[in-house]
Amino acid sequence: MKKEILNIETVHQCNCCMGCKTLHPLVSVVDLSEANLEQRTIRCDFYTIILIEGEAGKLMYGRKYYDYSNATLIFRMPGESIKLGIDNMLAPKGRMLAFHPDLMAHTALGNHIGDYSFFFYKPNESLHLSSREKMKITECIRNIEEELRHAIDRHSKTLISRHIELLLDYCARFNERQFITRCEANKIILHKIHSLLNGYILSGRLEGGAMPTEEYCADALHLSPCYFRDLLKFETGKSMHEYFQLMRLDMAKKMLRNKDYTVGMTARKLGYANSQHFTCLFKKITGMTPTEYKYAQN
Repeated sequence: MKKEILNIETVHQCNCCMGCKTLHPLVSVVDLSEANLEQRTIRCDFYTIILIEGEAGKLMYGRKYYDYSNATLIFRMPGESIKLGIDNMLAPKGRMLAFHPDLMAHTALGNHIGDYSFFFYKPNESLHLSSREKMKITECIRNIEEELRHAIDRHSKTLISRHIELLLDYCARFNERQFITRCEANKIILHKIHSLLNGYILSGRLEGGAMPTEEYCADALHLSPCYFRDLLKFETGKSMHEYFQLMRLDMAKKMLRNKDYTVGMTARKLGYANSQHFTCLFKKITGMTPTEYKYAQN
């Protein structure tokens, strides 16, 4: 019989579930090799960062030939599920850092926790670490553990949040490195993005005012919207809106070179609000109006 999802509201409840001592009500570091990992799924109302050491979970986390295999980092937002157990999400060796949103109230970390987009990635988009990177992440976690062993005082919240912020900053660096090592694979995805958006333009949906969204593209490519956004920004330096804007203008140029298309028809088919808006935007980017461009080409 399948067990129901266990909802865990506090860090202390999480510690009880895993057989760990609570050193701070809002933060905990769990040694997975010593935790009671009963086979079940839990949903936590706090942030979790899971460090899985070694080859465990190789297939589940989508590791490819271009990824490192020394360790894997998985990030979970409050309200997301975690599968416990040796054959599921948590491997028998590693660490889990749990911290409640209340810890970040009125701290620098709380002001920009949303900037760490990897919290919104799917499990198979996890961060895979080299040996050196794993050592740095482990060092950061040990610093948090050391602070947790100190008696709680008025400095505890600030110091722990800063240690977590430093850990996340290293994760951001390593996540960017992973985009570099996945360069060839990313180029394949970028080609798929271009083909997908080109097909969207040719489908005629723009004429009805329906623009493609990050969610639409990510779903078609089996990616999370945040991973899609980060990949596109890293590879092109542009947002989805900027990238698609340039694609529409490239298509506009092709259409304007065709004598059968007027400026008004081109603007309508490409989903611009009106010819005036299209003309203003076209001139801003190309330096000439659509009419001037059309006459120059024909």
